[in-house]
Amino acid sequence: MLHKDIVLTGDRPTGPLHLGHLVGLLQQRVVLQNVYKQYVMIADIQALTDNVENPEKIRSNVLEVMLDYVAVGIDPAKTTFFIQSMIPEIAELTVLYLNLVTVNRLRRNPTVKTEIQQKGYEETVTAGFLMYPISQTADITIVKGTKVPVGDDQLPVIEQGNEIVRSFNRIYGPVFPEIQALLSSTPRLPGTDGKAKMSKSMGNAIFLSDSANVVAQKVMSMYTDPGHIHVADPGTVEGNVVFMYLDIFDPNKDEVTQLKEHYQRGGLGDVTIKRRLITLLDGLLSPIRKKRLEYAQDMAHVKQILLAGTQSVQEVAAHTMREVRVSMKLDY
Repeated sequence: MLHKDIVLTGDRPTGPLHLGHLVGLLQQRVVLQNVYKQYVMIADIQALTDNVENPEKIRSNVLEVMLDYVAVGIDPAKTTFFIQSMIPEIAELTVLYLNLVTVNRLRRNPTVKTEIQQKGYEETVTAGFLMYPISQTADITIVKGTKVPVGDDQLPVIEQGNEIVRSFNRIYGPVFPEIQALLSSTPRLPGTDGKAKMSKSMGNAIFLSDSANVVAQKVMSMYTDPGHIHVADPGTVEGNVVFMYLDIFDPNKDEVTQLKEHYQRGGLGDVTIKRRLITLLDGLLSPIRKKRLEYAQDMAHVKQILLAGTQSVQEVAAHTMREVRVSMKLDY
């Protein structure tokens, strides 16, 4: 039996999903669907906030992301998938929430500030990008979500969402539940180049759809220890991407500890540990890759799963907005 709580999660369709997503998919969404009523949203409107001039990129990746979802084991019989742009009530609710948040509060949001700096927007930031925490709050509350799996960098967005919920309930009456962030126990996966975050745009990602050969090539090019030139040289483990991946994906923690000690005292080459990681990742990705190819044989079916879920959410969203309009005296 499903728990009374509702989980909402999702991804922006700016490209196929990568290993950085996989940990969360397996540890959270695949597990959560057996415990809660779970919605998974493909956030195409949010993706346009920094891809406004490339809508075809977003459209073409919607079904690619769906393929990744079902390939990792998110079950359409247990999880409701939907497309953000096909739920106009989200946009309506976003507009109503705009009056509950100041521009200065949005600018002070640590997550928004960081992303503006990373993307170099500064004075050129669009209103759509600045207000995405409001839009995300609408995404969650349109289905009355109570739990959202996020990384710790998104906690300020959840906090701001709860500020909006409290303000709405105080002014108009108790319509929405507060939102709880569900944090993963796994640290964020760095990019193959050693940068803090694996990202499509940075070209440092291993995708779930990558072939075995491509995965092997990307692992062999991974950042390790630039000072570890010869096998006999002592190596550094801290910041070594291969060991960071082994910490996350290798189930034999004792052997990983021994490999680290060996590497630090010298006598263990980068190629050896990279080959170990290649074997591990191939074992993990091979069944996902196989299932993805099976689903890809019938893309009409994949699209139908998404559209059926979207239709279901359209009914939920319409009901929520009827409550909102009544509470706000807009039910003419």
